[in-house]
Amino acid sequence: PRSTLFPYTTLFRSLASIAATLAGAALQTTALHFGPLALVQPILACDLLFAVLINSVARRAGPDRVLFTGAVCCAAGLGVFLAVAQPTGGAESVSLGSVIPLAAGLAAVLACCLAWARAAPRATRGLALALACGVCYGVNAFLLKLVTFSLAQGFSEPLQQWPLYTLAVIGPVGFLLNQEAFQSEGLVSPVLAVITTSTALVSIGIGALWLDENFASGPWDVVTEVAALTVMTTGIVLLARRAPAVARRRAATAEAATAEAAAGTETVGANQAGGTGNQAETASEAGEQCDRVGEQHDSGRRDDVK
Repeated sequence: PRSTLFPYTTLFRSLASIAATLAGAALQTTALHFGPLALVQPILACDLLFAVLINSVARRAGPDRVLFTGAVCCAAGLGVFLAVAQPTGGAESVSLGSVIPLAAGLAAVLACCLAWARAAPRATRGLALALACGVCYGVNAFLLKLVTFSLAQGFSEPLQQWPLYTLAVIGPVGFLLNQEAFQSEGLVSPVLAVITTSTALVSIGIGALWLDENFASGPWDVVTEVAALTVMTTGIVLLARRAPAVARRRAATAEAATAEAAAGTETVGANQAGGTGNQAETASEAGEQCDRVGEQHDSGRRDDVK
């Protein structure tokens, strides 16, 4: 029965999700070791289009036009930015003291996002958590890149491994925010868009300010980069404004379908009850007719006897 197989299906999905996450983390670590942070992280924006398509297939419905446009804007904006900026170079190590401003900024952003999520309605709560998750993921990518180089130095000087210790704290925080964001928002693509885009922006900023990565700085290059980031931001706004409306519309559609199904069940029950009553009436009439026939026979017999 389906109810018996449901726990095993849930377990299989959980294990498959964990396996896919671990495989993705391994590939991301390898890419960060060999490539600039501002190049590797923004490439992950390509998963937006896959999320929209997979979500549409799962719901057996075409993607909402506005949501699809927003996802395309996010992916296209990041793609153009990377094609023009062409980030290269970058440091392999950063001192602990130099990242204190980054830590303070991360704490401030997380506090603001959590306050927003607590005060916001359920329809937009997931977007606030997604923003906090994206910022954490950007910092995590920065720490992960440093860890790939710091581990080779060993643990003779423990302070040299501060990226590993910090990653062990911020990594689970980002994971929990990710889970809460997707559970709070009924639509996958808006949450994923905010996470992916904010991760890319944070990674670009960290790559330029802390890792000294190089970007194309010509006049037309700067104009194109700003325009691409503007298109990407427009996509985020479209997703953030459209998501609550689509969620309400789909909830109303689901409620209407449930009410219609309940009404249909009641109608069938009434018809069955009416049919049973008609059968009882027919049987009663047949019995009365038989009684009349019997009385007529008895009357005829009495006449014969007389």
